[in-house]
Amino acid sequence: MSIRRHPQFPQEPDRVYLNHAGVGPWPLRAGEAVQRFASECVTRGSADYPAWLEVEARLRQRLARLFGGVASTDIALVPNTSAGLSLLAYGLPWQPGDEIVINDQEFPSNRWVWESLAPRFGVTIRRVCLDDGPTPEDALIAALSARTRLLPVSSVQYGTGLRMDLERLGAACRERGVLLCVDAIQSLGALRFAIDADCVVADGHKWMLGPEGLGALYLRPELRERLQLNQFGWHMVESLGDFSAAAWQPAASARRFEPGSPNLLAAHALEASLAVLEESGPCEVEEAVLKHARWNMEAARRRGYPLVTPQREDRHAGIVTFQVPLHDPLKLLDALRRAGVACAERCGGIRFSAHFYHAEEELELAWALLDECIGAAS
Repeated sequence: MSIRRHPQFPQEPDRVYLNHAGVGPWPLRAGEAVQRFASECVTRGSADYPAWLEVEARLRQRLARLFGGVASTDIALVPNTSAGLSLLAYGLPWQPGDEIVINDQEFPSNRWVWESLAPRFGVTIRRVCLDDGPTPEDALIAALSARTRLLPVSSVQYGTGLRMDLERLGAACRERGVLLCVDAIQSLGALRFAIDADCVVADGHKWMLGPEGLGALYLRPELRERLQLNQFGWHMVESLGDFSAAAWQPAASARRFEPGSPNLLAAHALEASLAVLEESGPCEVEEAVLKHARWNMEAARRRGYPLVTPQREDRHAGIVTFQVPLHDPLKLLDALRRAGVACAERCGGIRFSAHFYHAEEELELAWALLDECIGAAS
């Protein structure tokens, strides 16, 4: 099958990458940016450091726009989602009996960090089944009590692909004085995003098409100033670069959460990746991601495969998880990988997660290869 490839994603022929919910591929521009950066490091050392900082500044601006148009000074660059969540978890002043409401569909990063607070600070963790209410939001809101301090939730659940109603959750939390923390790693870069939370964090290696090891953290300024700092270094002070200062204070901006030297190599890659997304257009990217998800849903329905991912238009993003009856999903995943389809096993089924740049022929090829794998196993 002849496939039209996006010029920024010249991936191997006869292969289809459907694992953006895992670790996404880089666009060509990101690879070129890293090659230039590496060449400068080899031939010039740090002579171009001021220019590198300009790239980092552009990255913050792109992230600020991606996070819904916040100020770039409200964006902290963090190593990953877990690091950002930990800054909040261990920056808040907890009291015994304080409650955190989590749910049963979260990725471990958005469960274990909160559960770690229980033995240390006497925090009560209330775990909610999202299927226990008329809607997932009803189940979460019903669990909020006078002792609830925090509701952490993913914008899109990594396994089922369930898209949460953040606007409703944000309103409920504000009404009750509860902090809302959003893990947005499964939506930023795929869907348009508007801040309706006290904290938003995401790594860049999924739908943002960047490298592992660099993410972003947004905190409402009033919350940022309340958090206790647990990491310190030369980079997080207000008087950045004044190494002889006898007195110092944390930066007023989100840079206060960046204690040491920045990851400028990853910053070059992520800045280039976000430039590709911006130039493609946020509306156009979202439209294509949703179109591909619904194409995959229809392909599953035609074959009679039960969909784990909700089919309602407002309840899914780019993830489509489906089950193949009578087939071991791990064995099927291994066969798909060998056939050239990058995907994942989740919820007892196969998870496809296509991005904006795919051509319909790529999706057709992936499903044809799936059909072959199933036929060979039958």
